[in-house]
Amino acid sequence: ALDTNDAVWTKQFKWLEKALAESTATWKVVFAHHTLYSSGLHGSNEKLITMLSPLFKRYGVQLYINGHDHNYERTGAIAGTTYLTVGAGAKTRPVFSSDWTAHSAARLSFATIDVYPKYLVIQGIGKDGKVFDRGEIVIS
Repeated sequence: ALDTNDAVWTKQFKWLEKALAESTATWKVVFAHHTLYSSGLHGSNEKLITMLSPLFKRYGVQLYINGHDHNYERTGAIAGTTYLTVGAGAKTRPVFSSDWTAHSAARLSFATIDVYPKYLVIQGIGKDGKVFDRGEIVIS
């Protein structure tokens, strides 16, 4: 978990790189408040993309989860990492679609992630309890 609000980035970046480099976990998932890639109103965060996406690629982070934008958006893999925005638990704002978008929705929702040895299943679930998005991340 990263503090993207008031972080001391020099310390946090060193910690993250060390943790990812030493990790032998099958699944590497990073989560924080702010987006990297987003088609929502706040949009993508170039500073975080520049800082974090090279680390994610180098150390095989498969999933980054964030809130901040009040919508749901799941990207396709960008340099091996899927980006999941799940910020529509209390209110929504418009969301659009970008080249990287696999699914986006401006609806009250949450996500579930089922973890298996060789794949993850991400589901977007609406206020009505129905699945409106389903995607997989597969280890090759």
